[in-house]
Amino acid sequence: MSFKQNLVRARGHIVFILALICAFSLVITLENMELEKRVTPKVNIKNSFDLQRAEHRPLTQQEWEWAKIAWKFFENNTIESTGMVNSVDGYTASTLWDTSSYMMALISAERLSLISRNEFDTRMSKILKSLQQLPLFEDTLPNKSYNTESLAMVDYANQKSETGIGWSAIDIGRFLVPMNILVWNYPEFTHQVREVTALWDLSASVKNGELFGALYEKGNTQLLQEGRLGYEEYAAKSYQLMGFDVSNAVDYSMWLSFKDIYDINIPTDSRNPEIFHAHNYVVSESYILDQIEFGGDQVSSEFAERVYKVQEERYKDTGILTAVSEDNIDQAPYFVYNTVFTSGKAWNAITEDGADASEFKTLSTKAAFGWYALFEDEYTAKLMAVASTLYDPEKGWYSGQYEKTGKPNKALTANTNGIILETLAYKATGTLLNPNQKSLETLHKLTKK
Repeated sequence: MSFKQNLVRARGHIVFILALICAFSLVITLENMELEKRVTPKVNIKNSFDLQRAEHRPLTQQEWEWAKIAWKFFENNTIESTGMVNSVDGYTASTLWDTSSYMMALISAERLSLISRNEFDTRMSKILKSLQQLPLFEDTLPNKSYNTESLAMVDYANQKSETGIGWSAIDIGRFLVPMNILVWNYPEFTHQVREVTALWDLSASVKNGELFGALYEKGNTQLLQEGRLGYEEYAAKSYQLMGFDVSNAVDYSMWLSFKDIYDINIPTDSRNPEIFHAHNYVVSESYILDQIEFGGDQVSSEFAERVYKVQEERYKDTGILTAVSEDNIDQAPYFVYNTVFTSGKAWNAITEDGADASEFKTLSTKAAFGWYALFEDEYTAKLMAVASTLYDPEKGWYSGQYEKTGKPNKALTANTNGIILETLAYKATGTLLNPNQKSLETLHKLTKK
């Protein structure tokens, strides 16, 4: 039978295959169009604002001094017996998020040659050993807070809790960032990382592609979906690198909404706090961390630019230097969310329980450093002209400056000083996570019990 005859006989199959290819292409095109419509409506910020990304380069002498000030906090607050670090200056407790900030500070200090490799190895080995000894909430995952001296589970008032108070999937996601870096870039610690993660049932914090935290109250444990736009995707990325299905948690479009502030479409989370029992905060920190640690993706990079640019627009409109994020403060209520948008209001400041905290609006030091690491323009120069003065040379960087009084917010924390070290390491050495296939395979094995 000739080739032409075979071709005629096979024409039905060929038409079917071509139709299938066309249909598949159409579906992909429509999905991409819908995502683009939802993620980038009306305004393409990159073309509209032409933001100048900062280049990676060696630190200046001034920036080097800034790094030394940040490291001073960790020198002062390391507990010799455990290797743990206090979350707040002199306060012997730490959340897993703050412990992660210390570990990222340690990695950053080593990359900047601020400390010797021997000191890095000693400090990292000691804290990993202590992490293996932590009692776990319901023998499953780390409690939300620990005493840095005894390693006992405590509540947020640093009072010992035999049962614990639950776990945070967002904090665990943050912790998996330095764990990933150690396996990828410091493989000699892989064994200790394995010893830590083998004790934890990470799968308990993942369900139906989402992240779940645990809350213990009045003798009962509740599993609650955890994370809102920005932090949810950030935390999920490190779970994803460990091989977990967090497909819904990393999907920006799942609960995406936009608020027009100064003619900029700001990404917000559409989940109603009254129904989902969690506030939706648009702040700087999650977008900064995603950029400097993961290198950002197309969506998060654009969202970061919008969140940065709208803060500059507020300054142009009001004359108030603006770099907002959540921060400890040096007076009651001691922790405030300073936001671009939350609870239906732009430039809203609230406490954890939603109470008005407008009196405590601040310029956040870590946010100013973060935007300075990412963007090189007149506004970041203005931010740093103020932020670079907010420190105690013997104690570290303050959390910020109050808008109302112009006085420093003298809270000293592991998170502020850790993120500052991260931003400077990013400026000097680039994205902090640099995975390779071999290391990814090792990480996936660590999650198998």
